Amino acid sequence: MIQLIREYLLAVQFFTRIPITGRLADWVGYSPELLRASAAHFPGIGVLVGALAAALFALLLAVLPDSAFAPLLAAVLSTVATVLLTGGFHEDGLADVADGLGGSYERERALEIMKDSRVGAFGAMALVLALLGKVALLALLGSVENVPADGEEVLFRSSFVCAAIWSAHVVSRFLPLIVIRLLPHVGDTASSKSKPLADRISRGSLLIAFVWCFAALALAALALDAINLLVACSFAGLALLWMARLFKRRLQGFTGDCLGATQQVCEIAFYLGLAVTVNI
Repeated sequence: MIQLIREYLLAVQFFTRIPITGRLADWVGYSPELLRASAAHFPGIGVLVGALAAALFALLLAVLPDSAFAPLLAAVLSTVATVLLTGGFHEDGLADVADGLGGSYERERALEIMKDSRVGAFGAMALVLALLGKVALLALLGSVENVPADGEEVLFRSSFVCAAIWSAHVVSRFLPLIVIRLLPHVGDTASSKSKPLADRISRGSLLIAFVWCFAALALAALALDAINLLVACSFAGLALLWMARLFKRRLQGFTGDCLGATQQVCEIAFYLGLAVTVNI
């Protein structure tokens, strides 16, 4: 259990802006092996980030005027909060992948472009469209009303959209681990920030990640119907398959940026799947 806590805290330190310093940092320690093991707790980072975003969304819906624009503003500010908490880590990966794959059909040139820290036209377009899509879907989910069987209208915007945000962040951080399992790491592993993840993730780590994901979905099921969750997860799973196929065909493997891009695409796909089933 102590080892799992150390792995989780290292994941928090590496994938969020939450400071782990002083004696706590000394106790956690660092090694490539420990960072590699921390991959099992990526969904646990989703629990943390999703909880913050969901809590802020609910708070804003509670204090803002009852207006059609309230869910939109809440969606924007909760998305800003997640970017600040993570440092835009995944969004940066999405931009780099879009620049690389959009900038060249040649594998080596695409990998070279992805290493460039500058954002090009394809990366900018991908970021804008991804953020717009995410905000629009969250605003849509935040404006949903439910009519129970007895006919009495009940507004459940907060619980519904909060469960959606929380579960989307968890699921979208579990699915990239499957990319690590299925594909080899490519690129300059000697200088890559994802070098400790270059080795394929173990089955034990995948099991820990699955437990994180299953527990989060079980709690989300208190506010979301099973059919909602099933379809949303299916959409995210299809997005994962598409991204993995794209990386295999164009790059013959994955980089750290590919994992960030996969997280973003799967998160948006989860919201989309939830939105199309909300009236079922």
